[in-house]
Amino acid sequence: MNVRYRVELSQAERDELTAMLSRGKRAARKLKRAQILLAADAGCSDEEIARTVAVGGSTVYRTKRRFVEGNLERALSEEPRPGAERKLCGKEEALLVATACTNPPEGRARWTLELLADAMVKLTDHESLSGETVRRRLAENGLKPWRKDMWCIPRIDGEYVACMEDVLDLYAEAPDPRRPVVCFDESPVQLIGEMREPIPPEPGQLERYDYEYRRNGTVNLFVVLDVNRPWRKAKLTERRTAEDYAQCMRELVDVHYPDADCIRVVQDNLSTHSAGSLYQAFAPAEARRILRHLEFHYTPKHASWLNMVEIEIGVLRSQCLDRRIDDPNRLVTEVAAWERQRNAAGARINWMFTTEKARHKMRRAYPKTLKES
Repeated sequence: MNVRYRVELSQAERDELTAMLSRGKRAARKLKRAQILLAADAGCSDEEIARTVAVGGSTVYRTKRRFVEGNLERALSEEPRPGAERKLCGKEEALLVATACTNPPEGRARWTLELLADAMVKLTDHESLSGETVRRRLAENGLKPWRKDMWCIPRIDGEYVACMEDVLDLYAEAPDPRRPVVCFDESPVQLIGEMREPIPPEPGQLERYDYEYRRNGTVNLFVVLDVNRPWRKAKLTERRTAEDYAQCMRELVDVHYPDADCIRVVQDNLSTHSAGSLYQAFAPAEARRILRHLEFHYTPKHASWLNMVEIEIGVLRSQCLDRRIDDPNRLVTEVAAWERQRNAAGARINWMFTTEKARHKMRRAYPKTLKES
């Protein structure tokens, strides 16, 4: 065997294989074949190569044979592997796809692999069909009938476009300390406790915790994010009322931006996010004083993605709130610690979407009058 299939690489081939191994960005099987060829070229026996590369002797033999009888490219590539005949013919596969796109049987919320397999047995001459066969054929056609996506298509009219471009133009403005731009939003946070004390992790053992948990109510999280500097403020309250919102606006004016002439606030159209909330919470003169320093800019309906603070709240949830905390005082402490660390790190949102990009990417959705302009 060794005499018949003797591997002798050219210097160019050695360099190519060596470079491939040093980069390590190929499939593991291809890298092993490269190791086999280099070892065989160096005079190593098949047994030694198999032991060093951790492959079978037949793999060494086939790789050498394909190089000697063909070339380097053939030796490194995959050989066609004979497989079993496909269980479903073309017409049967089309029938499966059509069935998966219909309503599920009565009493069932959605199709499962087992239900589809049973349906195909009834509709074809197959005596049995595995769920894995069904899964593979559906995957080839990009179907997962047991999953659903919830979506909401906004009505993109002139009002939508006006609000969107107003917000995007604010983001694009040069920073002005006298007229800062901040993004504001709120989100509920559940207080969840453990039924039993978790077992800490150990070497070779993950942390373990009980699947049962205890609900301890909810609190509301208000977050303010400065668009032009690495600063954010998170505040937790027991409720989400007009008075709570009004207090946040007063803190913006009196505590966080006392020297600003006008604070531009980007927010959604929640009913409490209005000037009226300040009149519900404060005397008219106080409400008017605060509002003189505020300018509200609203994102379009169903366009929360335009509010930078939505991204920041997502970061807060993944970095700090992705665990069970049932004590509101501890939650306040943890959120405050996250806020200090993120501010100290100078973290900012790198916003790339502009009015020009919106007009280009969303041109088909723009109102007809804007398309023709």
